[in-house]
Amino acid sequence: MYVVIYAAPARSNGFVFAIALTQHGDHEVFDTQNNASFVLSGKGDLDGVSFVNPPLGGTWTQQHLASAIKRIEEQPRFANPVKDLLAAYALSDCASYSDR
Repeated sequence: MYVVIYAAPARSNGFVFAIALTQHGDHEVFDTQNNASFVLSGKGDLDGVSFVNPPLGGTWTQQHLASAIKRIEEQPRFANPVKDLLAAYALSDCASYSDR
């Protein structure tokens, strides 16, 4: 699954995240596998996507993230108020790969 967060309504730059959903016992875990900041330039090797801070994983990862950004651009927008995002979900937990 890919999630794109645009920095502004113009949708010209933002952040992209690659997220994997896994099952651990009776819990679903959303695991962020990669992230990168990007700018849409309208030109370039990656469908007009330039990475400000390239993701780990090299060209293959960049191509997949750029492709996801372009597909997401064509989808309807969803906006969530910040106050809704700040409210913790009772069954949620955050962890880092470095916690393991």
